[in-house]
Amino acid sequence: MSKVHVTTSVNGDEVEFLADPRETLLDCLRDHIGLTGSKEGCGTGDCGACSVTLDGTLVCSCLVLGVEADGKRVETIEGMADEAELHPLQRKFIEHAALQCGFCTPGILVAAKKLLETNPNPTEEEVRYWLAGNLCRCTGYDKIIRAVMDAAAELRQEAA
Repeated sequence: MSKVHVTTSVNGDEVEFLADPRETLLDCLRDHIGLTGSKEGCGTGDCGACSVTLDGTLVCSCLVLGVEADGKRVETIEGMADEAELHPLQRKFIEHAALQCGFCTPGILVAAKKLLETNPNPTEEEVRYWLAGNLCRCTGYDKIIRAVMDAAAELRQEAA
C-alpha cells in the first residue's frame, strides 16, 4: 500500500511525514516524528495514556489515524512546558507526588491541561469526571486530583 504525505502542526512546529493509511496517530508521533511522550497502554482508547489534542479536541491518539492529522494542529505532552520552565500542572504533579512509574502521566497531564483550558475553576467532582478516561495503576487518584486542583488555583491567580 502506498504511503500518504501528511503535513501537520505538532506543538506549534510544521511537520511532514509519510504515513501508511492504517497507521495510528500515536505510531506516527512516536515512529515518524520521534515524540515518544505519548504511550500506548491499551491500543483501544480505554486507558488515556496516548491522549493528545487534535485541533483543540482531546483524543486518544491510538484511535485516530495519522493521515487524519493532515492540515490539523496536534498538541502533545512534549509541547506542554516552555523551554525555560515546566507548566504549572507538571510542577504540581511533582510537588504532590502525583506519579510513580510515569507511564500514564503524559496522557493525564494533556487531559488535565485541556480541562483547565475549558474550565479554569473545576470542582473536584468535575476533575474526577474529566480524568475518568485516564487509568493509573500505581498512585491512585487522590494525589493526581489534588495536583490538578492546586494547578488550577495557581493558574487562576496568575490570570487575575
